[in-house]
Amino acid sequence: MPMATLYLSLGTNMGDRPKNLSQAMELIAREVGTVVAASDVIETEPWGFDSGNAFLNMVAKVETELEPIDALHVTQEIEKRLGRSEKSENGVYHDRIIDIDLLMYDDLIMNTPQLTLPHPLMRQRPFVMEPLLQIAPELTRS
Repeated sequence: MPMATLYLSLGTNMGDRPKNLSQAMELIAREVGTVVAASDVIETEPWGFDSGNAFLNMVAKVETELEPIDALHVTQEIEKRLGRSEKSENGVYHDRIIDIDLLMYDDLIMNTPQLTLPHPLMRQRPFVMEPLLQIAPELTRS
């Protein structure tokens, strides 16, 4: 299978936030593919819910042999291993140890019940777009 370029967004606002990102990146490198670029880590306010805990966010560019749905399952398993129990409660965002979202997979457009690519909300989220444009300036905000 040829390599694909996968962009991942990572966020954490609980516990040892730098360690959470570091552990997630180590597991991504081991189980998803080769990390070819990683943005700076930025601190942001929660998006879509109220919390006193600020987030650390970053984006990674990964060369992978995984199909998109397999990459989703592997990143969800990494979230669970790092202590994440569920994505949301009753459709409401909440504090989380780690959140890994698939943003883009090559130029694939995909819309299934499990996965939508490109990520449908990424352009509305400065905490995604700022680090994404840092490592992929050829992508535009439009």
